[in-house]
Amino acid sequence: MKAKQIRFFSPDENSDAKKQKKKSTAKPVPVTGYISSAGKVVFPDKSIAQLGLDTQNNLFKVGTQDGKRKIKSLYLIPGAGENEEAFELEKAAKSHSISLPFILQKGGIDFANVKHTFTVKPFDYDEGVTGYELKLTNESPKPEYTGKPRGRKRLNPAAE
Repeated sequence: MKAKQIRFFSPDENSDAKKQKKKSTAKPVPVTGYISSAGKVVFPDKSIAQLGLDTQNNLFKVGTQDGKRKIKSLYLIPGAGENEEAFELEKAAKSHSISLPFILQKGGIDFANVKHTFTVKPFDYDEGVTGYELKLTNESPKPEYTGKPRGRKRLNPAAE
């Protein structure tokens, strides 16, 4: 995979005031997750098992492609040690999640009204470090175009 410029977020950017390594094997079944209505990136336990994530080392650096305004992909890089710039993967009942409501909102993702899912693709970030690309998909259909009609005007509009 071609090296991309990734801009990482810090936990400070996710606050209201400021508006371990494991190789994964390629599975034929796509690994999926979703964004909850509270702004959490949720990985079901099945997806965690497919990726082979170590839930004990639960710190991740989160970022997007640099220079893009709207978020189409999120990148998760496993954090090494107690890093200030890392987000914690929290355990829920049948899943694990990372809370990113303000970052997602700033990135143009309307998680409160629209259900968003993502597919996870592992990639090599650095030597021996496997990162994860979360490619977002929107489940709502594209809104109907309501702008001005384009093209030539009809000569006989009453004939329709």
